Order: sequence, then structure tokens, then C-alpha cells
Amino acid sequence: MRYTFADYQKAADAVAERLGGFQPEIAMILGSGLGDMADLAENPIVIPYKEIPGFSVSTAPGHKGQLVFGTLAGKRVAVMQGRLHAYEGYTFEEVCFPLRVLRLLGCDKLVITNACGGVNLDLRVGDICLITDHIKFFMDSPLRGKNLDEFGTRFPDATHLYTLRLQEVARNVAKAQGMDLKEGVYMYFPGPSYETPAEIRAIRVLGADLVGMSTVPEVLAAGHAGMEVLGFSLVSNAAAGIVEGATLSEQEVLDAAAAAKERFSQLICDCVEAM
Repeated sequence: MRYTFADYQKAADAVAERLGGFQPEIAMILGSGLGDMADLAENPIVIPYKEIPGFSVSTAPGHKGQLVFGTLAGKRVAVMQGRLHAYEGYTFEEVCFPLRVLRLLGCDKLVITNACGGVNLDLRVGDICLITDHIKFFMDSPLRGKNLDEFGTRFPDATHLYTLRLQEVARNVAKAQGMDLKEGVYMYFPGPSYETPAEIRAIRVLGADLVGMSTVPEVLAAGHAGMEVLGFSLVSNAAAGIVEGATLSEQEVLDAAAAAKERFSQLICDCVEAM
């Protein structure tokens, strides 16, 4: 589906009417098993995706499919409690529709998280990684097609999609918490099948530390729209072929997210406060 700027504006107007003057400043997109962080928002206003014009419905396990607006760590936030994925059958444009609507509502920063596979052999299940860059070789893009000048330029720079200033915020917060925050490059695969062991060996050579099925489309759209971005990955499993005889599953992703929820939530809350 191709959206016009009027489609985004219509959705933004519908949400704004429900918000009664509340204007978010930070958008948050939470990955598999991590959506409970939205429950920490004070004075929440909850809007299911299905009630917003143009929004698609999240079908992935662990994704509730609703926007939660409120105050978190003293900042006005808009939390996507459940994201959309290309593997659900959505185009990249549909995946990024909610983010662009949040941009129109006033969000100029994005905190984005995911649960992912660890490619770097030094990473362990449960590690939280600061995303410093990404790799995407697939042709599709949320920016493909007629450019929407209202959001950004036709050929946006991608040198610092993950904002250097916010990376430093995260490092300082992690140090203050005594957390061993890892860092790495995230590589996007569209899914829904997990990567093969041969693909994992190849992308390790290419410089990827982490691999997953989300995040990159939204970050591209955020960068195009001039948003600052702070990204984190939770290593929920060793990528294919690393552990001999292991079979990858959805459940281990959710289990790893549940185990890390408390410290991950504290990291993000403190980062939001410091942004």
C-alpha cells in the first residue's frame, strides 16, 4: 500500500484528539517480550492500533498491538507496545506507518529495542548491546517510491542513524549502573525463518555482531524524518550454527526477554531520563 502525507496526518489527528493536549517527545518501539515496560508509564492513555486510521495490527507473539502514551522518567513518551514486521506480510511502508505518525505528533527521539541472535562469539545470552550501526542488503526500504518531502529529503544521509550523543548517554548510564553494556552492529534479515549457519558465518565476516528481523526499517524512517535514535539489542539466543545441535525457537526469545526485563527496563528508564 502507498500512503500519502494526508494519510499520516489523518492518523495523527485521530490520535491527537484522543490525547487531549498531551504531546509526546520520545517514541519507543519495544521488541519481543519487552512490551511490559509500557506499564511503567504514568497516567497512561492506551489506544489499540485497530482504532487508528491506517494502522496495521501486530500479529507477532509477545506484541500487544497498542500505543501507550504517558510520562516515563519525567519525559512524555509514546510507547509502541508491539511492532510490525515485514514477515507478517506488511510492506516496509506499513511497518513504519506508526513511527511516522508519532513524528507528526511531536516525537523527535526514538528509543528502539529488539531481541536478537548473537553472531559475535564473545556475546552471551542475556547480554544487552548498544547498537552502533546496522547492515541491510535487502532491496526494500520504507523510503522507496515517491519521497514525502514533509518528512525528509529524497536521499538522506545514513552516517549516524544511531545518534552519537545518545550512544554516549547510554554508555554513561550503564557505567553508573555498573552494567557491562556491550556494543555491536546489527544485521537485518526479513524472516520469518531464522538464518542458516552459512549465513551467520558470512555476516560475521561482513562485520555483524547481532542479527534479527526488525528495527532497521523503523530506524531508516526515523533518520529520514530527522529523529535522534537510540537502539538496544538483547541477545536472546546464539545465532544458528554456533551451539552444536541447538534448534532456535520463539520461546527462548521470550524466556530471555523475561529474564532480562528488570535490568533492561532500568537501563532504558535511566537513558530516557538523561536524554
